[in-house]
Amino acid sequence: MPDKPPVSAVEGAEVVFRLADAEHALTGVRLWQELGIAAEDLGFKPVEYGWELRLPRPSVHRMEYLFDIADQGMTLDPTNPRVVGGAFGEHSWLPLPGYTEPGWIAVEPIAASVMPLPVDPTPVGPIDVQVWAPDGILPSFELPLLLSHDGPEFASYAGLTHYVGAMVASGALPPLRLALIRPSSRNLWYAANPDYATALTQHVVPTVMDAFKSRKPVLMGASLGALSALHAEWNHPGTFDGLFLQSGSFFTLETDPQESGFEYYAEVTSFVASVLAEATAPTRTQVAMTAGTPEENVHNNRVMAAKLDRIGLPVDFQETPDMHNFTAWRDVLDPCLTGLLQRVWEHPI
Repeated sequence: MPDKPPVSAVEGAEVVFRLADAEHALTGVRLWQELGIAAEDLGFKPVEYGWELRLPRPSVHRMEYLFDIADQGMTLDPTNPRVVGGAFGEHSWLPLPGYTEPGWIAVEPIAASVMPLPVDPTPVGPIDVQVWAPDGILPSFELPLLLSHDGPEFASYAGLTHYVGAMVASGALPPLRLALIRPSSRNLWYAANPDYATALTQHVVPTVMDAFKSRKPVLMGASLGALSALHAEWNHPGTFDGLFLQSGSFFTLETDPQESGFEYYAEVTSFVASVLAEATAPTRTQVAMTAGTPEENVHNNRVMAAKLDRIGLPVDFQETPDMHNFTAWRDVLDPCLTGLLQRVWEHPI
């Protein structure tokens, strides 16, 4: 190593992770990552300056990770200033050659405000809803409406409100309103729960549309939130003009036996099986789907996208070289969500 401080970096065909510990006071270091690399390949080797791990460059365009230091636990990489937040805490991350962040991040969004609109009672209890709306437009003025499962997290970790404000500012989207839905019991609500589907379609949507004059909404969600979005429209067809489904947890017995320990596995696989058995779709809503090519859910997403297409739904399915995380979902909002909203709002059902 040169005299420069050791830092983690992409070097040619390898990603090299480094940790300074010249006296080797640490007893071991391992890498936590979500790419499915074999556990035996993740241990750092002792080197003169401390610890080092060399991995073949993976087929993703960015990589999130943590250091697992013996007797200390998980920690960020102290050599790398790049940190990203998420539902499970902060991760270090490295860009791989060719990766660029979305251009809309640099666009100044329109002036807007977020206001609480709690919905209570519902079949699953009170639901926390916040509505993002452009400043200066009265609630009585009709605008398109987008609803987001896990909305506050999407706003915090994927910049959803900034994205909407930037798209409106740039003219890519018309002025719109965005309802951010926060679940109080995420797994229970989103795992193909008929009570939540009723709460969403018969309570949340009418409440928002009563408070803000709106067109028929578009619903978005990721992971279980995507599954729940499809489940709601499937059981209450015609509620939504469009569905934006990212890395949906469309578990099947064939593609996802590794998820069998999930507490609502039977409910999820039962619903997915019912969709896969349909000869025709009960809804005509437009669908856009995204998934990371290296992530586990890509297989069941491919199956679901192909099935929805066969039974008559307009489906746009795109894969991205990233994993199951908010930054991956953020990076494809434009053009994938932008395109869906443009199609739906130019040609409403």
